[in-house]
Amino acid sequence: MLLLQEDPTGMSSPIATIAVIAVLVAAIVVGVRALWHNRKR
Repeated sequence: MLLLQEDPTGMSSPIATIAVIAVLVAAIVVGVRALWHNRKR
């Protein structure tokens, strides 16, 4: 519980780090797919 007291958001936990990376990768993939789809038209 010391970790929760030091970081109330919980963003320094490994699970949160993995989640943030996953969201960033997903956003990049969606952006690239949107640009690729618009380029073909």
